[in-house]
Amino acid sequence: MGGALVGSIGLVILIVLVVIVIAAFFIVGVYNGLQRLRVATESALSGIDVQLKRRHDLIPNLVSTVQGYAAHEKGTLEGVIKARASAMQAGSVSEKSAAENQLSGALGRLMAIAEAYPDLKANVNFLQLQGELSNLENAISSSRGGYNGSAGGFNTTLAQFPANLIGGLFGFKPFDFFKADEADRAVPVVKF
Repeated sequence: MGGALVGSIGLVILIVLVVIVIAAFFIVGVYNGLQRLRVATESALSGIDVQLKRRHDLIPNLVSTVQGYAAHEKGTLEGVIKARASAMQAGSVSEKSAAENQLSGALGRLMAIAEAYPDLKANVNFLQLQGELSNLENAISSSRGGYNGSAGGFNTTLAQFPANLIGGLFGFKPFDFFKADEADRAVPVVKF
């Protein structure tokens, strides 16, 4: 009877060890999955930053070109410069989102000024800069969509059981989304 008891205890210990090893592999798998999603999301955020830097670098040339034709539009030009500085200093995703939305609004006002100056609208340098800005805006929009998709995938996985327990244990936090400017969300009114 003593040998059967030792054998039973050994079997129980073996079963407990197997369960612990399986649980460890499971936790490692979920952790690694969260890490993959986190890195992919951070990579997508880096893609946005590259496009935003290109836009920030383009703005002084654009302002300089407009300034040559519309020097008395000083308030608008200063607004663009101030919005650019604010966007370049933004840290978190929500700060970047708000600052970039302000910069987009300021650039929109700058482009509206160009409509009042036929010589500016015909300037080859201005047209080239305007085209580059348009291309950058499209690239930024695409990058934001990619980032928001990555962030959404990560946040969804992190919110689901058992990843929420393991993520909480290892300090994973959900990512913020890039939000559209309120003006971009407004439904345009069409009147005939």
